Amino acid sequence: MPKTVFGRDYPFLPRAELLSFEEITRLARLFAHIGVRKIRLTGGEPLLRHGVEKLIGMLSEIPGPELALTTNGSLLEKKAKALAEAGLKRVTVSLDALDENTFRRVNDADYPVAKVLAGIEAAASAGLRPVKINCVVKRGLNEGEIIPLARHFRGSGHILRFIEYMDVGSSNGWRLDEVVPASEILRRIDEVFPLEPIDPNYPGEVAERWRYRDGQGEIGVIASVTRAFCSSCTRIRLSTDGKLYTCLFASHGHDLRGPLRAGDSDAELLARIRAIWEPRNDRYSLLRLQATPGLKKIEMSYIGG
Repeated sequence: MPKTVFGRDYPFLPRAELLSFEEITRLARLFAHIGVRKIRLTGGEPLLRHGVEKLIGMLSEIPGPELALTTNGSLLEKKAKALAEAGLKRVTVSLDALDENTFRRVNDADYPVAKVLAGIEAAASAGLRPVKINCVVKRGLNEGEIIPLARHFRGSGHILRFIEYMDVGSSNGWRLDEVVPASEILRRIDEVFPLEPIDPNYPGEVAERWRYRDGQGEIGVIASVTRAFCSSCTRIRLSTDGKLYTCLFASHGHDLRGPLRAGDSDAELLARIRAIWEPRNDRYSLLRLQATPGLKKIEMSYIGG
């Protein structure tokens, strides 16, 4: 969340407009009932949410779904043990550079790379392994970090994933010529550390998986710009104020908080969810270059990655 937008005087939502932990858990149970197999807490930065360990504990009691979390890692060293004890199973950490200056330019961060690396190791020690590390690659900014990151995490047991720079939201000034294609990322790594493809873990997995030929682990690439995967996408997103989004690039959400608080039964809420999900035809990544200029899209800090 850029400081130039979300400064000290930004009018954040009143607490009453946010879903309570009980409301989140009720909706999560309904999603699990109709087939959701992974619940991921994301952000913004989810570890800033007061009492997030309690929410994880509540969600972990839902039979079926694996519970995961994505974080910038700044608070992970301090919280990893409590998160694991509460029932968290997997963690993904955003890390766009190892070089300190590049890291701070990319993230506008007031914490060092060492803090993120310490958080990754704390998560692994707490049993949240393998840790996944996500790096968004932007031309002219951090493509020089591809090999250093690959070298650092090779043989670590962690899984490094490179993500093509996307036009999420309407404020990041995205340009196509700033995208480093997944094919180029793979070629750069393969020239130094030879790679071979491996099968996805499950249908609809967004990351293409590759492993080092010498057995030193695996990496992934998420190529939603150059190799769009809209047709196999199975993700749905619930915002903290109770709106449902069927696409990362959506321009609007569907309100569940209102019916939830108005007393809808579980059956009525399930009918609403099905009515939102079943007719969806989101395929922004396939139509990106034909999209209406200036199309207003929800910001990624609002609904996560």
